[in-house]
Amino acid sequence: MEENKNTQEEEIKQKAAQEQTVNQEGTVNSVDTESPEEPTDSDNPESQESQEKDPLEEANRQIEELKDKYLRSVAEFDNYRKRTLKEKTDLILNGGEKAITAILPVIDDMERAIANGAKTDDPNVLREGMELIYSKFIKVLESLGVKTIETEDADFDTDVHEAIAMVPGMGDDKKGKVLDCVMRGYKLNDKVIRHAKVAVGQ
Repeated sequence: MEENKNTQEEEIKQKAAQEQTVNQEGTVNSVDTESPEEPTDSDNPESQESQEKDPLEEANRQIEELKDKYLRSVAEFDNYRKRTLKEKTDLILNGGEKAITAILPVIDDMERAIANGAKTDDPNVLREGMELIYSKFIKVLESLGVKTIETEDADFDTDVHEAIAMVPGMGDDKKGKVLDCVMRGYKLNDKVIRHAKVAVGQ
């Protein structure tokens, strides 16, 4: 009985030892069968060098683009400045071309009136001719934006009138009123270019 018991104990120990050996071999094999770690890009000196160069190349590229844009902007502004200067010069030299062209027909009428005036001694004919020329001239000025300043029965306004005389004793209804226009005033597009010289009741 004791021998059988000892034999069974030895068999159990042998089986346990075999299982432990198998487990150890399996563990070793599983470790050995794993593939070796591949080197990463961070371990590669050439990759690190290329990564270090990329930001510098990108910065240089951006600098070149900004430099090109700056030079183009400078050239465009210089062209704009020259063009604007030329336009201002032309405007100063030829700004009155429209007005002069509009007045030329009036000058033609005056020349014809002078030529015909030598052929007649009738003052009425001369006066009618002058009135026609004056009316035509006023219409030309109106087409250019020139308007006369109203003074008849108008209240005195320092914005458009210039008082050259104060007339007392005209009554309360004439106080502060324009009594007479000595020299007509004019506006150009609602801007006063000459004040009307008037006499005002006091």
